[in-house]
Amino acid sequence: MKLWLVRHATPLIARGVCYGRLDIEADHADTQACAASLAAALPPGLPVKVSSLRRARQLAQALSALRGDLPIQVDKRLAEMDFGQWEGVPWRDIPEDAVERWTNDFAHHRFGGAESASEVLQRAARALEEMSGLEEAAWITHAGVIRAVRYLVEHGTEPTASAWPRQAPGFGAWATLTV
Repeated sequence: MKLWLVRHATPLIARGVCYGRLDIEADHADTQACAASLAAALPPGLPVKVSSLRRARQLAQALSALRGDLPIQVDKRLAEMDFGQWEGVPWRDIPEDAVERWTNDFAHHRFGGAESASEVLQRAARALEEMSGLEEAAWITHAGVIRAVRYLVEHGTEPTASAWPRQAPGFGAWATLTV
C-alpha cells in the first residue's frame, strides 16, 4: 500500500516547546497553502484518516473544502505522542536526566509519565493493520506518528532510540511510504 504521511501546518506555539498532545491551532495561511498543494497531489477518492488534534483537523477540513471526493475520517490513534508533564514546557527546561531516562529505555519509558514509544508504535501498527487491502491512503498526522510508521516499516515493533528516525516532513509537507 502507498501511504501518504502528511504533517499538519505550523502550530501556533513558540519554537522549542514540547507540545505533543496539546490541542493547539495551526497557522491559518500555512494550513490553506498545504491544503491547496495536497488537493492538487492526491488521487481521486483517496481515503484520508486524520488525527483528532485540532492542528491536523484544520488541514483535513481545508482539504475537504477543496476536494469533496476525499472521504475523511478522524482516528485518535494518529494523535501525537503524549508527553505528560512535559507538555507545554520548553525543551531546554526539561531536565537532562528525564531525557536520558527516556533514551536509555526508549521503548518502555513513559516520558513525562504518559506514553511510551512502544505505545505510539502499537497505535500506528493497529491503524495500519485496519488499512490492509487498500492500494493507497493518506494520514494527516504529526511528526512522531510519521516517524513511528517509518520505524515500523524499516525495523518492526521494538523501538530503540538509536534507530528511531530523526527526519519527518516539515510543517505542511508530506512523504509517501510503501507499507
